[in-house]
Amino acid sequence: MADDDLFSSGPADAGGGLMAPLAVRMRPRSLGEVAGQRDALRPGSPLRRLIEGQGGAAGPLSAILWGPPGTGKTTLAHLVATAADRRFVELSAVTAGVKDVRAVMEQATRDRSLYGRQTVLFLDEIHRFTKAQQDALLPGVENRLVILVAATTENPSFSIIAPLLSRSVLVTLTSLDDDDVHAVVERAITDERGLAERFTLDEEGMAHVVRMAGGDARRALTTLEAAAGVASDDVPAGREGDVIPISLAHVEQAVAQAAVRYDRAGDQHYDVASAFIKSMRGSDVDAALHYLARQLEAGEDPRFIARRIVIAASEDVGMGDPTALQTAVAALHAVAQIGMPEARIILAQAVVHNALAPKSNAAYAAINAAIADVRAGKGGAVPAHLRGTGYAGAARLGHGEGYRYSHDEPNGVGPQQYLPDDLLAEDADYYQPSGRGWEERLGPRWSELRRIIRGH
Repeated sequence: MADDDLFSSGPADAGGGLMAPLAVRMRPRSLGEVAGQRDALRPGSPLRRLIEGQGGAAGPLSAILWGPPGTGKTTLAHLVATAADRRFVELSAVTAGVKDVRAVMEQATRDRSLYGRQTVLFLDEIHRFTKAQQDALLPGVENRLVILVAATTENPSFSIIAPLLSRSVLVTLTSLDDDDVHAVVERAITDERGLAERFTLDEEGMAHVVRMAGGDARRALTTLEAAAGVASDDVPAGREGDVIPISLAHVEQAVAQAAVRYDRAGDQHYDVASAFIKSMRGSDVDAALHYLARQLEAGEDPRFIARRIVIAASEDVGMGDPTALQTAVAALHAVAQIGMPEARIILAQAVVHNALAPKSNAAYAAINAAIADVRAGKGGAVPAHLRGTGYAGAARLGHGEGYRYSHDEPNGVGPQQYLPDDLLAEDADYYQPSGRGWEERLGPRWSELRRIIRGH
């Protein structure tokens, strides 16, 4: 397909003839049509300067675009190519090899020498190239024979060789938010390149399209196109020229998935999230996984879910199984790097760990009790022997005098006052181990330590 075909401005073929998919027809033709990516495209950013045809003293830099599917990597590469009448060549690392790369470099050399025209090489899924294949790109990028715009869904630090990274700018793209996806769908319904106002989409149908997209503009447009096809089949004979309504039922039929009744801004959001947390706390792993699935299928942000799991791992599991927090934090970071749909597996593992772990809220209760005392005005001056001694005059004030260095004590602990006088007099006792799981071993240890420290 020629480059110009990708930006065809004609409406859909009324006769149902072959044409480019809706997602291709609606590819933005200018920066103003790009949805999301406000940080990556801010004025003066390397990517924006590249798209606007600007460059440094030695010419434009190459770029590595890293982000989830449907965030505009191919679109941005096309926009780079349209600047300054550059030639656009697209390769996929799935099918291309070193021979294809060399052919592009040779043609780019001829175009620059004969016509003074730059070549943009868009390499999709560059992470699938081996180290040797990526090495073949270096001469062209080093000498700026081509402007390489490489797209990847994998972390470039692990999937792209260091010499290529150092010669390119790394641009991180993020999933679109719901408002951005909504705007993309709205434009596709009205734009002459899209459905050209021959269809309408009701509010519930729009909400389902946005939820199913999961921040992926291409998925949203594909869903819309499929729903339009289903709606067209329902048009009665003789009414083919009418504006065709697309309903929620059409969208559900198109994606073969029922809409989940879940409003992320309303009561159901909080109800399902509450049930999710309480099911983990109650150790019902099946119920916890059910509510996890409800949230994911409704399009809930997996990062929101991961944060809830981290909180539960500390609040409800705590020292009953300290490794639950490690699993939850690892899941939080992994979800941010990987995204859906694979993130569901990581979240499920963390949920299972949390639900099946021995439970203890002792640390949670302890900090709440300590905060309550502080807010009540309890806690006098810091004992003099615990005060800082690293400044002039501290010794004269008696700071540090009588302090016993714990490492010099038998077993690393000895009698010493740590609490302020009033709390020591009350024998403050915030942390009370539960006796469950790993904390079962902490209870006797803390009792013995407390006896030695306070001289009981």
